[in-house]
Amino acid sequence: MKQNLDVSLSIPVPEGLVIISEVELKELQNNSLKGVYWSMRDLEKRINKKQEWIKRNILLKQEFKKEIDVEYGGFVYYPDGSGQSWSFQATKMAAFLEDNFHKIFVNRR
Repeated sequence: MKQNLDVSLSIPVPEGLVIISEVELKELQNNSLKGVYWSMRDLEKRINKKQEWIKRNILLKQEFKKEIDVEYGGFVYYPDGSGQSWSFQATKMAAFLEDNFHKIFVNRR
């Protein structure tokens, strides 16, 4: 004979905190970057690497450049000359970094 035990449990949520689904959290995180553009300095702070490392290991690597360069429909503006600066579409750059972490850091030890 199968028995059931019904239990009611109340867990207080501290004031100032809310519970949301993972889907809602991801949407909020993505929306916080929409319409935001990073500079090279922003990207350096975001991934804790200097621009020389970023250029060598991400921006100037041919396997990545064809995907990320605005000239190919990507989300990174490569400056043409002096006086111009790098520009990164924040939402897409953040997703690229997340999705390609293993490729960016492979053989970097």
